[in-house]
Order: sequence, then C-alpha cells, then structure tokens
Amino acid sequence: MQLTILESTSAVRERRLPSWLKRPLPTGDVLLNTRAIVERSGVATVCEEARCPNLSECWSHKHATFMILGDRCTRRCHFCAVSTARPEPVKPDEPRRLAEAVAELGLRHVVITAVARDDLPDEGAGHFAECVREVRRHSPECAIEVLPADFHARDELLAMLCDANPDIYNHNQETVERLSPAIRPQAKYRRTLDVLCKVKNLLPEVYTKSGLMVGLGETRDELRQTMQDLRDVNVDILTVGQYLRPSEDHAPVARYLPPAEFDEIGAEARAMGFLSVASGPFVRSSYNAADVYQAIHQRRGR
Repeated sequence: MQLTILESTSAVRERRLPSWLKRPLPTGDVLLNTRAIVERSGVATVCEEARCPNLSECWSHKHATFMILGDRCTRRCHFCAVSTARPEPVKPDEPRRLAEAVAELGLRHVVITAVARDDLPDEGAGHFAECVREVRRHSPECAIEVLPADFHARDELLAMLCDANPDIYNHNQETVERLSPAIRPQAKYRRTLDVLCKVKNLLPEVYTKSGLMVGLGETRDELRQTMQDLRDVNVDILTVGQYLRPSEDHAPVARYLPPAEFDEIGAEARAMGFLSVASGPFVRSSYNAADVYQAIHQRRGR
C-alpha cells in the first residue's frame, strides 16, 4: 500500500504531488503503542499538530516530537498548521508528564519543541527549562534537543533555557530573507540569526541547529546565501526539506524539488562546513534527529 502525503483537496487539484512524495505506509503494534503513550501523557506533539508527513514512520519506531506549553500558538506563520488562538494557562505538571512519556518510550534522543507564548512574561522559557531538567532526571542517558520560539532574542530568556544545558539547541530559519516577512510575519530573519549566535556564545560546546523549507519560491542563490548566513553564526547542523501546504489557507507550493536537487543542496551545505546535514523531500527539523546527531560523533570518530 502506498501513502500519498496530501495537501488540501483544492491544493492537490492546483498541483499534483510528484511520485517521490509517495512511500509505504507503516503500520503495526509499535505505532499503536506510541500513540497510546502519547495520549496518556496529555502532552501535545508537533507530529499531530503540524500534520507532519512522517508521523506514521516515526511513531512506528517509537519516536515522537513533543510540543510543550499547549497546542495553541500566539503567532500565525503562513506555513504552519499549528492553530493560532488564545493559549490556555501553563500546566505545572507538564514537565513530569513529558519526562514519564520519554522514559516509557525509551528514547535515546528526544526533541522538545513548543508553541510561541508571547502572552507570558518569560515567553515560556522557564517552563521549557524545567521540562529539560525533568527529562534529564528521568532519562539521564537521553540526548535532549530543544526547538523553542525565538523569545524575541531576549538575553535573559535565552540564558534561562541554556542554563538547563540541552545537548542541541535548534531554532529554524525556515526560509530565505526575501520570503521571510510573508512566511513568518511575526518573526524576523536577522533575529533568528541573532538567537543562534547568542546561544552559541552562551553554550559554545552545545551543537546549534537550524532548518529550512524549500519550494516556496526561493532561488538557489538565495538558499545558498541563507546557508552561509547560518554558518556565519556557527550553526553546526542543518536540515533541508520540501514545504508541503497544510491547507488552502496556507502559503502555496511554488515547486517540488526532485531528490537529486536535495542531494546537491546537501553537498553544498557540507562543503560550507556544517558538521551534519539532512537534505531530502521528507526531511523535517526533528525527523531522524538522533541519526543526524550521531553523524557528528561518527565524523569526529567518537
């Protein structure tokens, strides 16, 4: 059986998905068990909220990317399926529930992301830090990757999360500078670079990571410049994946890049000096994150 990653019905009429965006649909008890653990935890996942095309594959391997601070975002990005609405109050027991789920899944690498919480005085940084510490207490051997919002590049908030000592600090640039205002109207291209630069200064031994979507209308030269901008602030890990339109209310797809072009982009990124690169149609920021992380250690002979 083949799985086609579908956009909305009207979007599919507008542009039929190419053959390389079809692949076998994983099934089985492991996937169902992962779903049961996630549901019991009561913690949202970006897999579900962002309608990730890799959900079935990842969950069939007991991998899930947890999304803390609720499932309602205070920002409206034109590529993202996470709902924008007035958030609910932060739940103080969420760090414990998250840590128990990570332990039950037996994760050796967990990605913790969050909605933007511009409504909170600390934008959720303190709660995020407590989630990291609680996961560390329950699963000391688990590598912890954080993927927070930009905290408006506020030094004290970045320091608050960095003080919890994650293994990887991930913050996505998403797209090229020309397209950023239209795609991420409440974020800023240069602010993202500023965040990544500040984090590297705060935690020089921690790997920084960023992700890009392609197919939004960027040129190769613009993409190349964006990758160089990320290297200029010493980003270590890069992911590059195909943008897929969540609904007709989101930004349209300008082009579907063939796998060979993703290989070329990946080769360019490695030549720029990124320690680890994942580039492919289905690549997402947290997709196979453990493998991307381990590639650094293999490269360095650890």
